[in-house]
Amino acid sequence: MKQIPRNLTDPCDGFLQGKRYLLMDRDAKFCESFREMLKNEGVKSLRLPPRSPNLNAHIERYMRSIKSETLDRIVCFGEKSLRRATDSFIRHYHEERNHQGLANQIIEPDDEVGQSDRDIECRERLGGILRYYYRRAA
Repeated sequence: MKQIPRNLTDPCDGFLQGKRYLLMDRDAKFCESFREMLKNEGVKSLRLPPRSPNLNAHIERYMRSIKSETLDRIVCFGEKSLRRATDSFIRHYHEERNHQGLANQIIEPDDEVGQSDRDIECRERLGGILRYYYRRAA
């Protein structure tokens, strides 16, 4: 049997390390041998029902955001540059970007959020592709 790819359950940076379940659609890339490898690592694969596009609506919206706001605007030269881009977007998404579904609030705001007595400053990520305007905290 094939070994499961190290990036899935690697103890240092595997995104499935310590996870019990993995939701997946019915795409052919999630074949029986892949699901068997997950099972051998202690991860239970849960397949979504056929023809159920709305079950995955949150991740679909997130993927559309990361693609349109970041990945469609850069050229990645390997996994390291792709990880850097996605990590930058995730920090921007959680710490700097307003969310309409949360009453236009930021998920994890820094101290500078809500300040009104300082000059406006700009924080750039990925060479200016992602920008965040704020007032410096006192």
